[in-house]
Amino acid sequence: MAQDVLCEVNNCSYWAKGNKCSAESIYVVSHKGKTADNSQETDCKTFEASDI
Repeated sequence: MAQDVLCEVNNCSYWAKGNKCSAESIYVVSHKGKTADNSQETDCKTFEASDI
Protein backbone atom coordinates (compact mmCIF):
# COMPACT_ATOMS: atom_id res chain seq x y z
CA MET A 1 0.00 0.00 0.00
CA ALA A 2 1.20 3.52 -0.71
CA GLN A 3 2.98 5.19 2.18
CA ASP A 4 2.55 8.73 0.86
CA VAL A 5 -0.56 10.01 -0.86
CA LEU A 6 -0.09 13.38 -2.52
CA CYS A 7 -2.91 15.89 -2.90
CA GLU A 8 -3.00 19.44 -4.26
CA VAL A 9 -6.58 20.16 -3.15
CA ASN A 10 -5.67 22.58 -0.35
CA ASN A 11 -9.31 23.29 0.55
CA CYS A 12 -9.77 19.64 1.64
CA SER A 13 -9.78 19.07 5.40
CA TYR A 14 -7.29 16.19 4.90
CA TRP A 15 -4.75 18.33 3.02
CA ALA A 16 -1.46 18.67 4.92
CA LYS A 17 1.80 20.58 4.45
CA GLY A 18 3.84 19.33 1.50
CA ASN A 19 0.69 18.40 -0.47
CA LYS A 20 0.20 15.27 1.65
CA CYS A 21 -3.15 13.62 2.37
CA SER A 22 -3.69 13.00 6.09
CA ALA A 23 -6.80 10.80 5.72
CA GLU A 24 -6.58 7.33 7.28
CA SER A 25 -7.96 5.81 4.08
CA ILE A 26 -8.71 6.98 0.55
CA TYR A 27 -11.84 6.12 -1.45
CA VAL A 28 -11.66 6.67 -5.22
CA VAL A 29 -14.49 5.78 -7.63
CA SER A 30 -15.01 5.89 -11.37
CA HIS A 31 -17.59 8.26 -12.84
CA LYS A 32 -21.09 6.79 -13.00
CA GLY A 33 -19.83 3.32 -12.11
CA LYS A 34 -18.18 2.71 -15.48
CA THR A 35 -14.64 1.47 -15.98
CA ALA A 36 -12.21 4.39 -15.92
CA ASP A 37 -9.84 4.80 -18.84
CA ASN A 38 -7.87 7.71 -17.31
CA SER A 39 -7.59 9.79 -14.13
CA GLN A 40 -10.10 12.37 -15.40
CA GLU A 41 -12.77 9.68 -15.15
CA THR A 42 -12.28 9.18 -11.40
CA ASP A 43 -13.34 11.04 -8.25
CA CYS A 44 -11.96 11.09 -4.71
CA LYS A 45 -14.89 10.41 -2.39
CA THR A 46 -12.66 11.03 0.66
CA PHE A 47 -12.74 14.81 -0.01
CA GLU A 48 -14.25 16.96 2.73
CA ALA A 49 -14.19 20.75 2.38
CA SER A 50 -12.21 22.56 5.07
CA ASP A 51 -13.51 25.53 7.03
CA ILE A 52 -10.80 27.89 5.76
